[in-house]
Amino acid sequence: MPTQRQLFLKHLAQTSDFPLGLEIERAEGIYMYDVQGKRYADLISGIGVSNVGHRHPRVVAAIHEQVDKYMHLMVYGEYIQSPQVQLAKRIAEVMPPGLDNVYLTNSGTEAVEGALKLAKRYTGRTELITFKDTYHGSTHGALSVMGNEHFKNAFRPLLPDIQILDYNVTAELQRITEHTAAVIVESVQGEAGYQTPCTPWMQALRARCSEVGALLILDEIQTGMGRTGKMFGFEHYGIQPDIVTLAKGLGGGLPIGAFVASATIMASFKTDPILGHITTFGGNPVCAAAACAVIDVLHDEQLISQVPAKNALMLQMLQHPAILRVTGKGLMLAVDLGSFAFNKAVIDRCLEAGVITDWFLFNDRSMRLAPPLTISLQELKEALDVVLEGIELEYQQARL
Repeated sequence: MPTQRQLFLKHLAQTSDFPLGLEIERAEGIYMYDVQGKRYADLISGIGVSNVGHRHPRVVAAIHEQVDKYMHLMVYGEYIQSPQVQLAKRIAEVMPPGLDNVYLTNSGTEAVEGALKLAKRYTGRTELITFKDTYHGSTHGALSVMGNEHFKNAFRPLLPDIQILDYNVTAELQRITEHTAAVIVESVQGEAGYQTPCTPWMQALRARCSEVGALLILDEIQTGMGRTGKMFGFEHYGIQPDIVTLAKGLGGGLPIGAFVASATIMASFKTDPILGHITTFGGNPVCAAAACAVIDVLHDEQLISQVPAKNALMLQMLQHPAILRVTGKGLMLAVDLGSFAFNKAVIDRCLEAGVITDWFLFNDRSMRLAPPLTISLQELKEALDVVLEGIELEYQQARL
């Protein structure tokens, strides 16, 4: 009889020759437990997904309640389904005024695809501008605006009329012109090692888009839902985007995404042609009910207001001769350890000791630390002690 591991390797499509291969039996809060009962502290939140922890009781209750009523009824946007309506209302309530129309999708990359289509349809332009080392997803449109050639070249031809600018370089913004449909940017670069822009640059970007009539799309797929210490990352810079994309932490563990714009911009999908953007499962009512519960938990448990104290503890503890620098905001920090070899060795030590960390797609010398917002200060300290022990052990090993 083949084992689960053998079936996993034989039948589940693999994207690398070295998957982590943990066999998890259950998860609760910040912890996951394998089939032998070993406990792992999840310091990456399933890559930014489990903002309210694994299986938050209120999220689970909302899922159960909705499953007992109905699941899929009809393709998106035809029936009035309470979970979709209530989620759209809640999202609009936490957005700045004017960003009040929500299109629900299944994932972040689908949200990006919809946002790009919407910008081209609304402006009547074709040029899209993105930045080096940005990540917006892996479908063809999202891949086209990825800022890393290594991951794109094997899949060309991609969308035409794409420009890639240097991130956080003001002089580059003059390349945004009256031909530009949209500029898409992350408020913190998720796969470059949590690189943050300066506020004047973000404000200059907003001003330049307004000057030439280009739409500004803010990708909040990793940064959204409180991870940076504000509900959305763009709030740190005093700007308002034209379109916002969401996913990951929105669903509390279930797959859901969204792109948000004004009713005027979103109306572009209604005519010439009608049904300008279509999804079958987008806004699945069970996923939408879970997302409503996530927003309520973030508010009622005041999780976002706790982020600064947890960030301060992380910055205080992450001091070591092997740590070159720490970048990021809130509960999304990157620890630069100088090389992939050193970083991978520390990550492996942490995993063996029951703490899950990771590296970044475009920055393999840095360790990703993005724990659930529900993590307590004590849990955070205990997990970081393991990380620091792994760094010290590898540091001493390297000095021999």
